[in-house]
Amino acid sequence: MPDLLVVDDDRDTCQFMTELLAAEDRRITVESNPADALARAGTEPFDVVVSDINLNARESGLDILQAARRTNPQCQVVLISGFGTLETAIEAVRAGAFDYISKPFNIAQVKSVVERAIVQSAVRVEKPAASQPRQVPAGLIGRTAGMLEVYKQIALAADAVAPVLVIGESGTGKELVARAIHDHGRRAPKPFVAVNCGAIAETLLESELFGHTRGSFTGAVADAKGLFEQATGGTMLLDEIGETSPALQVKLLRTLEESEVRPVGANRMVKIDVRVVAATNVELERAVEAGRFRQDLYYRLSVVVIRVPPLRDRRADIPLLIEAFLRNACARAGRDRRLSTASADVLCSHGWPGNVRELENTIERLVLFSPGTVIDVADLPPGMGGRAASVEDRMFDGLPRLDEVERRYLLYVLEAVKGNRTRAAEVMGIDRRTLYRMAERHQIDLTGDGER
Repeated sequence: MPDLLVVDDDRDTCQFMTELLAAEDRRITVESNPADALARAGTEPFDVVVSDINLNARESGLDILQAARRTNPQCQVVLISGFGTLETAIEAVRAGAFDYISKPFNIAQVKSVVERAIVQSAVRVEKPAASQPRQVPAGLIGRTAGMLEVYKQIALAADAVAPVLVIGESGTGKELVARAIHDHGRRAPKPFVAVNCGAIAETLLESELFGHTRGSFTGAVADAKGLFEQATGGTMLLDEIGETSPALQVKLLRTLEESEVRPVGANRMVKIDVRVVAATNVELERAVEAGRFRQDLYYRLSVVVIRVPPLRDRRADIPLLIEAFLRNACARAGRDRRLSTASADVLCSHGWPGNVRELENTIERLVLFSPGTVIDVADLPPGMGGRAASVEDRMFDGLPRLDEVERRYLLYVLEAVKGNRTRAAEVMGIDRRTLYRMAERHQIDLTGDGER
């Protein structure tokens, strides 16, 4: 009969969990005193422990996890948190936590996780603990359920060898997720190399990724290693993977399957040892259905999938992000700035279509250009209720700004060419890289059905 230990500093929660998990085929011990819970976990060989992480005491759920695992290495520990961080998620997973659940939790989910933990308590093999995680970038701060899930997936993926696919809107922090996977894994001492597949012309991207030999094309005056070779031993981030051409997708698939690359113009293969993380702001499954992305490459890349929520779905995290961005921006600028209550309220209620990146850039500008120590509503951008236009500005009221003219022109051209990005770049007299940067600057989605 499995023995369960339920730990929470709130007695009502303990009672609720006991009723939720009660069954004839198990024994349940409840502790609401963290010190007593730690003592029990350190002396009694429980099969499963269900504990809150934050116990408002010197002892935490992580302490109980470690004590329980020392007493019984087969013990499965389920941690529950409403205030988790990436550090605690990684520490929990590496210390041997069976799962990491956020509050408010789904009742069916908790019951299912505990049932699986009971089964696993008899068969699980101990994994050695790894080193402590590094500092977490501000963009990955958050306590909402969506971010706790991201933390857990990063922790689980960090030491794995399989490719990871990170999905999220532009500006949500996909590259930060990729870097966190690298920094908290065994490859951390080796290079982290990132390339935006949508920002480099197709004719150059193959050479950038795989390298080239001297004379293989005009301008190739010497042999050059590609980014895959430069990342050997480390991690390669293929950002905006959905923008690659079918021909390049074939070569990427071979690289993933064979762990080797062929430099442009070479007749030999070069072995590589690289962990691949791909990122995209489009649903690749739909691209597969539309014939724009190879199904076999999609399956190869999506062994582990991490979805980064947009900022509008994690609004409770905005105050934490503002605090972190403000602190960092003040340190960089050597200035002391703080937000008034009114301006903070405006920032927290804003829609942030550009997600975390837009929020960070806004805070950076406010620190640099706000005249006083206190950033007030009048200092915010005009679209957020900032300072009214000057007399000179009102003289030209109604005339569009240059950036708005550029945006309208880009939308007009895209409509005229039915979304064909290559044709749009030709019409505007720019290369595709400039087109993508322009679209990103104006927050225009180029992921429609037009041909590349």
